[in-house]
Amino acid sequence: MHSEEQAEQVEDELMGRIYTALRDGGLDAESVLELAFSLEEGGTSTPATQELLERPAAHLTTADLTRLGESLLSETNFEPTFALEPRLWATLEHALEVVERDVRTRGINGTLRLVTYDWDSRGLAWVEFQGGYHGNGIEPIAGSSAQGALADVADAVQETIMELIWKVWPVCATHDHGLHAGYEHGTAVWRCTGDGTHTVAPVGELP
Repeated sequence: MHSEEQAEQVEDELMGRIYTALRDGGLDAESVLELAFSLEEGGTSTPATQELLERPAAHLTTADLTRLGESLLSETNFEPTFALEPRLWATLEHALEVVERDVRTRGINGTLRLVTYDWDSRGLAWVEFQGGYHGNGIEPIAGSSAQGALADVADAVQETIMELIWKVWPVCATHDHGLHAGYEHGTAVWRCTGDGTHTVAPVGELP
């Protein structure tokens, strides 16, 4: 493994450790400082890394560590994995149960489930239908919002089913156009673009 890859692996582990400590309590200065040093050495300098390198470690209070730990995760665009935050997976699974109502309403039968794959280095969730998968992978962070999860899972289910049945699904009964998952007033809905965009139903409530 190249030194750059090793550094990225170490940084990922440190970010995960900091995230878990911020969530559960017990954040220590060692992890925060080690990540700041690694980022600076790799050419990533942020306000948080600079403050950590400039201030004596003994002067960092618990509040400082919390603030700086959160800043490091934000500045590096850290997103937790399913392993770090199982609740993200649980939210996606619940969303799949809701979307499955629409699948059954359209008379499509077959097993739907969420899976991950060893070959997927990004750690995405994939919708598997009838033992096969297609379509879009779902980022773990999608599980941080119930409505966001519904929209992303609906989109992934749609792509998967259409790839396997070779038909447009779902379809607007009025305009015979394919529907697309979107939002209306913060709620995940199925929308039709025929004869002007209009909402057909919330996700999970197709007639």
